[in-house]
Amino acid sequence: MAELESTVINTNVNQKDPSTALVIAVTTRAIFNLEEEHKLYLEKGKEEYTRHQQANQDKPLPPGTAFAFIQAVQYVNKKILESNPAERDLFDILVLSNNSPESGVRIINSAKHYGLEISKFCFVSDEDSTQYLKSHGVKLFLSADRTDVCNALRRGVSAALVFQQEVQAPSTPLRVVFDGDAVLFSDETDLIFQEQGLEGAVQYERAMEAVPIGEGPLKAFAMHLGKLRKKFGQGESPIRTYLVTVRSGRDMGVRAIKTLREWGLPIDEAFFMDGAPKGPILAQIQPHIFFDDGLHNIQGAQNVGVPSAWVPSCC
Repeated sequence: MAELESTVINTNVNQKDPSTALVIAVTTRAIFNLEEEHKLYLEKGKEEYTRHQQANQDKPLPPGTAFAFIQAVQYVNKKILESNPAERDLFDILVLSNNSPESGVRIINSAKHYGLEISKFCFVSDEDSTQYLKSHGVKLFLSADRTDVCNALRRGVSAALVFQQEVQAPSTPLRVVFDGDAVLFSDETDLIFQEQGLEGAVQYERAMEAVPIGEGPLKAFAMHLGKLRKKFGQGESPIRTYLVTVRSGRDMGVRAIKTLREWGLPIDEAFFMDGAPKGPILAQIQPHIFFDDGLHNIQGAQNVGVPSAWVPSCC
């Protein structure tokens, strides 16, 4: 039987309306670097891990891969409220953790140390904490655990796997890069490519050019992000979004562009790489987070210090 979650409300930040906010849930290992502590948990068990966290509860944890992304999201909220202090369409961040409340004190203290505007901390003892995502209205879930991510995707929540890495904190505005197929879009063309090769995929795209591509696992999050993006003019927005895809612009780009237009999803820049490595262009963009379904593209992003999150298609 699932244990009830223990939720700690952070009264130091303004509470957001979950019915209108873009709620992002992050696990502790996604936002902070807990690799040493996680190793201790695996090798010595939960009790030793809890003792360690309690003994170090006033020692801030170092930033993790999603840290800069959360900071940039916080900056967007600031700019939105400067424009309209009564605005309710804001980002809302909550931490979802398998820590006990006792060992979670260090997590809360670390967030306060860095001035992170995290509204809720949810400590869940049950193995599948993702069962609480929809009750909190979560639109994006970032975790360092593949099982968590797959469970969230099965529940219909946009989710991605964060790999721990050393990242440089990019400057504002918030920059988010999406891959196309199997991330923003469905994997329908990928499946044709696997069965019939490049020529078959190109012919399929030409035949289907007037038909929007199906929804991918991160489309819902991208649409919510686009809604916030539209609150600002082109030159003043604190949000910039990018499409970086292996598709060829000449042969397979038109349908992608028409699909984005049909969805009403604003994308600031689109790069059709025609199979070329994505690392160099990502290094130029310097996003706060890059979503892709290909592990080789994730590795290329990591090699140039770009915070990246894998959207698995084989859960």
